This record gives sequence, C-alpha cells and structure tokens, in this order.
Amino acid sequence: MNKLSAQEISKLTSQIRRDILRMVHGCKSGHPGGSLGCADFLAALYFNVMDHNPDFRMDGLNEDIFFLSNGHISPVFYSVLARAGYFPVEELKTFRKLNTRLQGHPTTHEELPGVRVASGSLGQGISVAAGAALSKKLNQDTHLVYVLMGDGEIQEGQNWEALMFAAHHKIDNLIVTIDYNGQQIDGSTKEVMGLGDDIAEKVKAFGWEILYMDGHNMQNVLDTLAQAKAKSGQGKPIFIVMKTEMGYPVDFMMGSHKWHGVAPNDAELANALSQLPETIGDY
Repeated sequence: MNKLSAQEISKLTSQIRRDILRMVHGCKSGHPGGSLGCADFLAALYFNVMDHNPDFRMDGLNEDIFFLSNGHISPVFYSVLARAGYFPVEELKTFRKLNTRLQGHPTTHEELPGVRVASGSLGQGISVAAGAALSKKLNQDTHLVYVLMGDGEIQEGQNWEALMFAAHHKIDNLIVTIDYNGQQIDGSTKEVMGLGDDIAEKVKAFGWEILYMDGHNMQNVLDTLAQAKAKSGQGKPIFIVMKTEMGYPVDFMMGSHKWHGVAPNDAELANALSQLPETIGDY
C-alpha cells in the first residue's frame, strides 16, 4: 500500500472514530472507549508502518502481520481493515448483528480478511505473536510481527510467561504495544489491580527493549514505530508503552472507564460526531 503522511493519517483517524461510534451505536453494544483511544496507533500501523497486503493470506508469509490482543476494541480494528481495503466499508453496518462476519470480538471461523486469531479471551496476544514471530524466523522471513494489548491484560499471568519466553528466545522481530490508558471495565487499573509505578521497568527486567509513545501525537506515533523497527533484529523483543486517553477525543467520554463497554444513545452519538469531522465519507 502507498504510505500516507502524518497529516493524511490524522485526517483519516477522524473518519475511523466516526465509524467506531456509529458501529457501536448501530447495534447498541460494543466497546467505544479503547477503540477511540487506539485509532491513531492502528491507522499509523496500517497506513504507513506495516508492509502488508489486503489480498489476505492467513499464513502471513513475506509480510508484516498484526495481532489484536485486546479483542474487545474490534470496532477500531474493523474500521481500519475496511478503510485499508481488506473488505468493503459498507460491511461495517453489520457490526455485531445476526450472521455478521464482524463479531463483537474478532473470530477466525468467519474468515474475515485481516483476522488471524480469535481474541475474545484477553491476555493471549503476546503468546500468539511470539509464536508467529518465531515461525517467521524459522521460515527465514525477515518481516515483523506486531501486537496491541490493553493494560488491564497485564494483570493476567500468561503475559509474564510470554514476556519471559520471547526474551529468552531472542525473538527480536516482535513489537508489542500496550495501550496504557489506566482504565478497564470495572474501574481504573490502579483500583482493580495496580500495575506498579512503572510497568516498563518490569518488562525491561525480563530482557525487553523499551520505548515510549504518545498515542495521540501522530508524528510521535510514526517516529516511535520507526524507532522500534530500527531496533528489531538486535537480539531483544521490543515493548512500547503507549499513553492514551480512553474515549479520546470526545470530551464527555475521555478518561472514564464508563465508556469501556457502553454504547452512546442518539443524543450522545450526535454530540460525539459533532466533534469529529467527516473527512472521507461515512459508510
């Protein structure tokens, strides 16, 4: 795909966020908060950073591949895939509806292009991605594997085994990004199960290379991902701590766990859409 500039991607993210809100409102269910917060990152990944092909192959050979670990933010994933040409944008209308391919959490039995793993159960993304990255090494495929996870997921023990595994096996074609918004379904991560003062120091102690990202500054997102790519192949997997705001940039949604999994009503949708310009056309 042709790479878009930071300005072009920022313009696109407004449309992606409109897609998210309209999808969740249309079926009266879903997870808008984290989806809105991660729109900049996923748009940058698919429209500038990754070497990928919308003519989808499940094995992902000879291209960069992505795994969504926090599968509940499927609205942003589906919007980005559709806008990148993996399936028709019109199909976004079917989100979470009967017989749709766009399930609330991504699934593989629906054979939706762009989805390589079911991610309804949290905490598994690093494990899956580490296996895929190791497979690329065995196949002498020099492309990279990316994964996005939520900060609430790090409360699950499987993540720590995967972090140890990837560092031990020097899986240095793996780039993990954590959406560090401090919110999860029942409250703040600090209240539910604190992650400690500096999650990066924990991961660094496992043997990972650490980078930091402002998830709402498009140029910083692009620069950090470029830096991550440059650090690949040097013996360490890479972990990016991405600071975001849940619900960004909708003023009444930002910073509250309330919008983790609640659909906006008609008035709230109209309010939110008024804050997000329609840039390339609604579906």
